[in-house]
Amino acid sequence: MADPMHQFEIHKIVDLPDFAIPGVGVIDMAFTNSTLAMTLAAAGIAGFFALATSKGAVVPGRLQMVGEAAFNYIDNLTTSIIGHEGRKFFPFIFTLFLFILAMNLLGLFLVFTATSQLAVTATLAAMTILLVLIIGFVRNGANMYKLFVPAGVPWYMLILVTPIEFISFLLRPVTLALRLFGNMLGGHVALKVFAGFVVSLGMLAAGGGLGLLGIPGAMLSLGGVVALTALEFLVAFLQAFVFAVLACVYLNDVVNLGHHH
Repeated sequence: MADPMHQFEIHKIVDLPDFAIPGVGVIDMAFTNSTLAMTLAAAGIAGFFALATSKGAVVPGRLQMVGEAAFNYIDNLTTSIIGHEGRKFFPFIFTLFLFILAMNLLGLFLVFTATSQLAVTATLAAMTILLVLIIGFVRNGANMYKLFVPAGVPWYMLILVTPIEFISFLLRPVTLALRLFGNMLGGHVALKVFAGFVVSLGMLAAGGGLGLLGIPGAMLSLGGVVALTALEFLVAFLQAFVFAVLACVYLNDVVNLGHHH
């Protein structure tokens, strides 16, 4: 249990029959701790907004105020980045932001953090880029090439700029997935390490004698745990926010392709 990486291991809770897809392979359908964390996050969001909107009061209560604040926050985000068409993509961005935020926050209270799994963050990134591609081709058709050919660039520079832009586009889902995964993984590892110092040094001090010198170290490590926990709450919000912002930026690139917005 002292292993800081133990908290990221996938464990089966309910073992279900495998599902075979021709040409793809066998998919393990087991209900795992990762699935449980994502299910709790989704249920928590649905439950919160069900309570927040149950009364629909003209003068909102606390829960309704929080729900409306989150709604307005993401609505302003999408319209400020994408423009007047941003509200068309509001449901996706709003769901993406809340789902990531809920999983991040649950990871601070539960043993397992779903966003510390690359498979989860990569799936969210792939969904985002797939939506960008679909919207891009539906709206622009063959003009999608303009995404890799910046306006105003001299023709002789396009030989260098176009491959860079294309590679940059291909790396978007990779950076989206790795940024969220790395931040959540690293933060929880640091918390586990500092918490281990508190326990180890506390046990050393309990032995008496020179072991009492471990008390200052344990107190310092405990302070580090408190500080890191506060920082992790901030990171949980910031990573959800950054993911939502980048999703808006990528959608803006194809929605307003050829326009300066």
